[in-house]
Amino acid sequence: MEIKLHKITVRDLTNGYADNAEQGVKAYGGKLDVRPPYQREFVYGDKQRAAVIDTLTQGFPLNVMYWATRDDGTFEIIDGQQRTISICQYVHGDFAYFLRYFHNLQEDEKEQILNYELQVYICSGTDSEKLKWFETINIAGEKLTEQELRNAVYAGSWVSDAKRYFSKNNCAAYGLASKYVSGSPIRQDYLETAIRWISKSNIEVYMGNHQHDPNAVALWNHFSSVINWVKAIFPKYRKEMKGVDWGTLYEKYHEKALDAAALETEVTKLMMDSDVQKKPGIYPYVLDRDEHHLGIRAFDDNTKREVYERQQGICKICGKHFEIEQMEADHITPWKEGGRTIADNCQMLCRECNRRKGGK
Repeated sequence: MEIKLHKITVRDLTNGYADNAEQGVKAYGGKLDVRPPYQREFVYGDKQRAAVIDTLTQGFPLNVMYWATRDDGTFEIIDGQQRTISICQYVHGDFAYFLRYFHNLQEDEKEQILNYELQVYICSGTDSEKLKWFETINIAGEKLTEQELRNAVYAGSWVSDAKRYFSKNNCAAYGLASKYVSGSPIRQDYLETAIRWISKSNIEVYMGNHQHDPNAVALWNHFSSVINWVKAIFPKYRKEMKGVDWGTLYEKYHEKALDAAALETEVTKLMMDSDVQKKPGIYPYVLDRDEHHLGIRAFDDNTKREVYERQQGICKICGKHFEIEQMEADHITPWKEGGRTIADNCQMLCRECNRRKGGK
């Protein structure tokens, strides 16, 4: 892997600047992809971009930026997108600084800005080398997400098309699944979720294998299939459905004949069960019957003390005496058989007996 520090003038950076809704943002003579199509949009406010221009006019150092080389010899910004767009917008007259546009400046003032040297680290190497470097550098300002870093490493036709579906406010994925998927499209949460679902969590392997595919239609089709399956199996929407790992459930159960009406009846019952502490876990539970999803309410300390005193410290199974710290509370009638988490359904067992009982 090769990492070199370059000094690039504002003049060269802003040369060929173009902001196009379909082509994204380009600069540096068209060789720098500042914001690939459908990536995170410009988020700097007036004060933030004014601070960037103030730094240039004062001749103060601006935080170092990071670029990555692409296979075709062009570059993509890893860190510094907001600063770069601020500089380009100002030089090209999109906003004024202290009531003066760039074209209103004296020639010497213009030259001072255009000759300002930016410090840019440019990284080239294998995908794995670049990913490791991007993960370990101390990027100033708002940290990039893991998926934003992956997008840079595996940049190409596939990523660009995938962003069209998953990485813009009001994108197709947001319109289809905003009630079911957590996070923000522009921070790449939707894209990461979609790839995790189709790759069974082998995100980097999948992206590496498909980096040069002409499009991401297969990814979109799989994502759509997952969400449409959820809507068919659980047609009544509840806010607890957002963020459930639907992709994993789809892989395991989408070919099974499931009774949506019966599932809804059980979901309703569990939603009303005060012992179920993790309501979103109801959805995987009604499919795989793993009670760990539910976070069944435990007996509180007052109940444990009440039952311990009632039993006089005697384990209900082995009949031996223990201190309360050596005992555990147990449901006499298990929760799955209708037992409630109340004192009348509680017994104190020594740890060994409770473990043995739980393993049966």
